[in-house]
Amino acid sequence: MAVTKIRTDFPHDVEVTENIFVPLPDGTRLAAKLWRPKGVGPVPTILEYLPYRKREGTRARDEKAHAYLAGHGYACIRLDIRGTGDSEGLIDDEYTVQEQIDGCDAIAWIAAQDWCDGQVAMYGISWGGFNGLQIAARKPPALKTIITVGSTDDRYATDVHYVGGCVSKDNFDWSATMLAHNDLPPDPAIVGDAWRAMWKARWAHNQPWILQWLAHQRRDDYWKQGSVCEDFSKITIPVYAVSGWADNYSESVPRLLAGLSGPRLGLIGPWAHSFPHDAAVQPAIGWLQEVLRWCDHWMKGRDTGIMDEPMLRAWMQDSVAPATCYYERTGRWIGEAEWPSPRIEQRALYLSADHTLSNTPGPSAELSVCSPLWVGNASGEVGRYGQDAEWPTDQREDDGGSLVFLSEPLSETTEILGAPQLHFSFSCDKPLGLVAVRLNDVMPDGRSTRVTVGYLNLTHRNGHETPEPMVPGRLYRATVDLDDTAHSFPPGHRVAVSISTVYWPVCWPSPELATVTIQAGDSQLDLPVRPVDPADASLRAFGPAEMAAPTQTIDHPVEPAIRRSIRRDLLSGETVVDFPRWTYSREMPDIGQTVTSDAFVRYTIIDGDPLSARCDSESNVEIRREDTTIGHHSTGSMTCDATTFRIQMSLRITENAETVFERNWDERIPRDMV
Repeated sequence: MAVTKIRTDFPHDVEVTENIFVPLPDGTRLAAKLWRPKGVGPVPTILEYLPYRKREGTRARDEKAHAYLAGHGYACIRLDIRGTGDSEGLIDDEYTVQEQIDGCDAIAWIAAQDWCDGQVAMYGISWGGFNGLQIAARKPPALKTIITVGSTDDRYATDVHYVGGCVSKDNFDWSATMLAHNDLPPDPAIVGDAWRAMWKARWAHNQPWILQWLAHQRRDDYWKQGSVCEDFSKITIPVYAVSGWADNYSESVPRLLAGLSGPRLGLIGPWAHSFPHDAAVQPAIGWLQEVLRWCDHWMKGRDTGIMDEPMLRAWMQDSVAPATCYYERTGRWIGEAEWPSPRIEQRALYLSADHTLSNTPGPSAELSVCSPLWVGNASGEVGRYGQDAEWPTDQREDDGGSLVFLSEPLSETTEILGAPQLHFSFSCDKPLGLVAVRLNDVMPDGRSTRVTVGYLNLTHRNGHETPEPMVPGRLYRATVDLDDTAHSFPPGHRVAVSISTVYWPVCWPSPELATVTIQAGDSQLDLPVRPVDPADASLRAFGPAEMAAPTQTIDHPVEPAIRRSIRRDLLSGETVVDFPRWTYSREMPDIGQTVTSDAFVRYTIIDGDPLSARCDSESNVEIRREDTTIGHHSTGSMTCDATTFRIQMSLRITENAETVFERNWDERIPRDMV
């Protein structure tokens, strides 16, 4: 595995200011960390804007990139969102209008400082990629460009809450994670004696955000706010959009390239949810050099050649055997001068009555499937972070409860780039139901690797805004959009489409077990086939991965409360899927703090009973400072009946092992055609 080089020599020495306060018009102050090149006048500034606590939460990570960029002549700001870290105020939700307005005000303040030349760029992954797009749409005058990594243009269709209109496993999971973040205190060394009052206000204000997210089960105005796809024309500044094929957000890059009209580039590698220079899935690249090329072009007027390169560069992934984890994906870089690319051919493969995929439509036939509730156990994670046991394993297990269509062995290499689609005619014997559609690469010996996947709540067949129940037995038409991907099918391999009515725990099951009947002969898979381009061989090579040295940390061993596992009791029919979360103990000697975290989520279901679906969570976070130890302890569960979801949460806050605050929630939320 390649190792990212730690650089210590830069064109400029770097001066670090541990904290500055950015004043907002309403009197609230946001806390920021500043890196500046020494001995240089005003320079462009790169802003990263996050809720994940700059002081001790992202401390080591921040140094790797911001010190590197500052060493090359940029000021860098790492800003805590209102109500998080050392910033004043309170946080209500993710990606709020207030967060965006604060970001615009912070940009105006930064641009007016004597160390800034009046130009600001936004740079960030995940949350910091989301709000970069959202703030760009608000057009703050000093914001000149954004670099958005692992983010999305559509908060409903491509985030962790809903997948194809189905309730995603990460909806409750992510809420439990943020509950454990949102009441942690600021640092007295930064905010002084006000820290305790700020802390008390946070714990009194903290709410499980799942309550808001479940109150909006269709694509309404709540989700449209912050979804820049609602009006791409609002973003006029240059955008560099980046992701990895193993990331949950990869499909937003092609959509941004297609939807935006201003200067833009897209980059998609083999990576999981990580920066391309610091990736768990190799090959990593010299990403920070690319950031400099982009910013030098748009903020310093230098001809770096970056805009002469293809609009989209992507990693064409070689075929691999199924595994629970990949530390490397072999393949090659390809480029497309524009996107959508006129070079991509939509090749139809028809679902046939004999369960084959054929080049021509066959006679009409009805093929039915009612999947057992263990289908999905081979799904891996939703959004992968590069840790063990997160990738889909051999798909033959899930195929045992699915409707499978298989092509003849391929006579030549077939490569796809883009989003496959399944167009199908169907009926359903229940008013509510869902389908999960997998595109698989089947090896000559039968092993099956998942290439991409898509989901559809069948009541959302005409759109996510206006779900409609089905009339049992009536024929309908629908399309499932599978996630964008790049994959090379070798000769002798087969293309497979697998359709199931369950995908646990990724999709919360429908209230009743539904039988879906597919009309073979009137259903087809469209594959985005990309012909080989000889120009790919002459693409400019990326530099080696490098970064600045992280802030010193000491990692102490911690045994997770649970290990990643799937357990099925064949007698009782119970399936238990466990995911450890955020388990570490990290000492930061330079600020005299140690943060310890141990969390998990558990998904349980009993075959034959979709109303037995259950998710349980537990989160424990401890911050040890010189004379104070703060603890957050929370547990929660999500259960259901045929008409409602039930959310139960318990929160306990401790100081030096003494309980100082407790709160419980028990809320029921009506199911809205899910």
